[in-house]
Amino acid sequence: MSPSEPGFDDLLEAAEHSAVHLEMRDTYGVGDEADDFEEWKRTGQRDVDPGSAYWTPWVALMRRTVARGVVVRRARVVSEPVTDYIRYEHAGTVVNIHAGEQVRWLPRRQASDIALPGNDCWVFDGKAVLFNHFSGDGDWSEPGWEVRTEPGVAQLASAAFEAVWERGIPHEKYTV
Repeated sequence: MSPSEPGFDDLLEAAEHSAVHLEMRDTYGVGDEADDFEEWKRTGQRDVDPGSAYWTPWVALMRRTVARGVVVRRARVVSEPVTDYIRYEHAGTVVNIHAGEQVRWLPRRQASDIALPGNDCWVFDGKAVLFNHFSGDGDWSEPGWEVRTEPGVAQLASAAFEAVWERGIPHEKYTV
């Protein structure tokens, strides 16, 4: 990532039609959700209040984006049985949907014949891809992201997302 490279907010604000997110890890360990995850593991209770300090920034961003006519979709490829982290993520997805996202889940065994990119990514209008970089334990690594705009890269990421989306199970029908 260079100082002149756009970040997530820049790319999302520039999106005109679509923003899609492909997630393929079974566990994440990013610091900003560590406390919430630990609380969920202890109590089984997840913060699902769209107005909470944890969720408000994301909900506001998604609502602004969707209000501009941008369709926001998220597809998650998951191993089964799912990890604790995926159960935690599933429990909070009601807020993503409340904010205007569409979410589907695809069991990993149903993705074996899909050419997937090597990293989780966001694709904006099928043109710009923001790859997320994580360490082995799921925390952000340096650099945390990389933006690619080569047509072949954008086409690969877009096609992978669409294939996962087509096979994916809508959130309200996917149980963990």
